[in-house]
Amino acid sequence: MSASGLTVFDKTLQTTNIWLDDPMADQGPDRQLAWHVLGAVLHTLRDRLPIELAAHLSAQLPLLVRGAYYDRYDPSRQPTRSRSLDEFLEPVKAELSSTRPVDAKEAVRSVFRVLSHYIDPGEVRKVREGLPLEVQALWPDPQKPH
Repeated sequence: MSASGLTVFDKTLQTTNIWLDDPMADQGPDRQLAWHVLGAVLHTLRDRLPIELAAHLSAQLPLLVRGAYYDRYDPSRQPTRSRSLDEFLEPVKAELSSTRPVDAKEAVRSVFRVLSHYIDPGEVRKVREGLPLEVQALWPDPQKPH
């Protein structure tokens, strides 16, 4: 018997907790902070992708993470153009301003590592290539082992 009574809920909770392990390894053993880091980076990424690519990426996210990904989503404002690393990091910093101090660059690197590990390499490559080179440098190549 599943803990929640619904296997799909138990599975997405288990998968989401696995996804939070990398941010927790980088930021410390605070699951709540790891959740905020994951959400802040995914929101920033989502808002910089063309709608179709953002939707393709979301289809590969665990159900619970997909819900966070689409939180406060406004497709009429997409995509936001970031031409530099600082422009990409600014919304991450803003979204994490209510948490304990977090290095936004490390937060982005940590979430990109999670995506490279769990998302189809072809999808990662497409998303990565849509970002400025400075931002791409924070994202491990999905073809190389990490």
